[in-house]
Amino acid sequence: MALKIIKNFDGSFNLEPHAKKNLYKLLNSEAFLNQICQNLQCEQVEFTELLFQPVPYSTTTPKGMPPEFEQYHESDEYVIINVPPNFMFTAKIFQPSRLCAVYKKLGIRN
Repeated sequence: MALKIIKNFDGSFNLEPHAKKNLYKLLNSEAFLNQICQNLQCEQVEFTELLFQPVPYSTTTPKGMPPEFEQYHESDEYVIINVPPNFMFTAKIFQPSRLCAVYKKLGIRN
């Protein structure tokens, strides 16, 4: 079985306003923010309203994300999470099938 090399992948997407509003509401819910904080051992996180579609790994996208988002991956002040599939379903987002969200850490627990 040979690997298929993808040279160009269009990771752009548009969300319907109603779906986007519902998704942002879920991503900003207190219970979800608390869950993220518990996993990260931080006091608070803030959704930056930055979303991206994961892209295939390649020489130009070695982290599996659009290059403009790599700055968040490399920073200790931000965390990138996969949007839970049930959030996508509840918000009625079926294309793209996967999204990632960027959160900013606002305090570190000791």
